[in-house]
Amino acid sequence: MLPFMEREIVDKHAWINRAEFLDLVAVSQAAPGIFAVNMAIFTGYKLKGFWGSFWATLGATLPSFLIILAIAVFFQNYQDNPTVIRIFKGVRPAVVALIAVPVLRLAKAAKISYKTVWIPVLCALLVWAGHVSPVYIVLMAGLGGWLYSRRKEAR
Repeated sequence: MLPFMEREIVDKHAWINRAEFLDLVAVSQAAPGIFAVNMAIFTGYKLKGFWGSFWATLGATLPSFLIILAIAVFFQNYQDNPTVIRIFKGVRPAVVALIAVPVLRLAKAAKISYKTVWIPVLCALLVWAGHVSPVYIVLMAGLGGWLYSRRKEAR
């Protein structure tokens, strides 16, 4: 969903620039709720106020809801079908690619370099292997950023 949203919001329609998009991704991740819905709410509100956020949210949720509803109704009958099982196994690499591409683009936009790549890698490992809550990661990142800016100002 993220690459599609970036292409539509930033590249195609130029409603916001890449820096704003990166900020929007961060806020949408941190805000409670579904990421795509948060993105729709913030973008719609920036463009057209309350009604913009209302219609953007409806546009972001209704198609997915209808598709999931259709899958739920029909999948029950075909979940053990060998062809369906193979299709889902074949889709997995595409899903990985759909996640990896926006991560790399956002890393570039966030100016993550070879010197700083250890930070998101460490955070991911702490969440995945260390079972640390992402809330603590966000709080520590905020504290680290604040301390870094204070140290930079002191120079």
